[in-house]
Amino acid sequence: MRGLLGRNRDYRRLLTAGLISQTGDWVISTGLAYHVYVLTGSTLSSATMLLAARLPDVLLGSLAGVLADRWDRRRLLAVTDVLLALGLLPLLAVREPGQVWIVYVVALWTGVLSTVLFPAQKALVPQIVAASQLVRANALHGQSGQAARLLGALAGGVAVGAGGLAAVVWIGVAGFLVSALLLARLRTPSRRAPAATTMGGAWVAGLRLARGNRDVRLLVTYMVITGLGEGVFATLAAPFVAQVLGGTGDAYGLFLSAQAVGGIAGGLALAARPGKAGPRALFGWGTVVFGLADLALFTYPLLTRELWPAIVLIALAGLPAAAAMAGLTTFAQTATGADRLGAVFGLLMSAQAATSLLGMALAGVLGERLGIVPTLCLHAAGLMAAGLLVVVRAGGRRPPTPEASGTAPGSGPGGSRAVRR
Repeated sequence: MRGLLGRNRDYRRLLTAGLISQTGDWVISTGLAYHVYVLTGSTLSSATMLLAARLPDVLLGSLAGVLADRWDRRRLLAVTDVLLALGLLPLLAVREPGQVWIVYVVALWTGVLSTVLFPAQKALVPQIVAASQLVRANALHGQSGQAARLLGALAGGVAVGAGGLAAVVWIGVAGFLVSALLLARLRTPSRRAPAATTMGGAWVAGLRLARGNRDVRLLVTYMVITGLGEGVFATLAAPFVAQVLGGTGDAYGLFLSAQAVGGIAGGLALAARPGKAGPRALFGWGTVVFGLADLALFTYPLLTRELWPAIVLIALAGLPAAAAMAGLTTFAQTATGADRLGAVFGLLMSAQAATSLLGMALAGVLGERLGIVPTLCLHAAGLMAAGLLVVVRAGGRRPPTPEASGTAPGSGPGGSRAVRR
């Protein structure tokens, strides 16, 4: 890990920019959620804002992947951060409930731009990190999102309480602009020019990856299964703590914080000592163990309703979750050529976002009919099934060549160029 962070300046910049940008995202989302409810007193208004922010992932994810493949990824990320900063400024005009439509427009704008960021970030990592360091790099980069969640949610809550919406806006603007400056200073190797096709043609070709590429098809299937489960968990986590464990709002906050801390610890442990396991083993078996940990978490209340085992178990679940996520990202980065990586990650983002929304709806129905614990156990079973599917279906996968992983021979730390998802 020291070699990756110490020798690869461009990776450090990308990692820092991602942490700052994602922290800004959480500051804005936390501050807006609180402010909209205080301004309007309406849960419908809060739900409308969240829907506006999340819909672009479902509708535009695959198209965002095409942009990441056709345009220079470094410039795309930097320009997107600048646009995010500028797009927050209209929030300064919000003073009364009748102006809540401005919040909806800004939420939609930030949702669209955040959708553009994801595939470009994921596809950029193999350009500046050697193939042998991808698991470490993905473990660190992935868990920076958990750190941003902790920092951003805390900062957003404090800012909106102390300085109102304006404080939230200026923190977000500053964060996005600093991130853009860091990204603008990245040195990335040149890529092969994309095929001379229209945007529509490239988009259709990206969608066809799931049919023509076995690994991409496996990844999409995995994201559909786990996306449903994530929607279930997001919906039933609060009822699990409140109803099943008898916890309060503070207990729920501690529960979610422990989840993030466990993920950060797992990512750091994997980055420090990745071991000899390849991306497929981390991806598949990490998901299986993650499912087993979740199953223990959801069923231990059959023995006791003490809160502390839930805190411990959800933190421990962060270890295999971090391994699974690093393995998934590395597996996806080597599933196709460097010129199609954006399309792959855009497709995966859309698949997970769509099925997560469906999972939320299913959780509302199944939670009432089956109960909270049995429905959450279905989520755990889905994780184990998805992990075993990866282990079985990807068993005959050939190791990627340097060209397939998007990293040229001799590149990355210690290679012929001192540059650096």
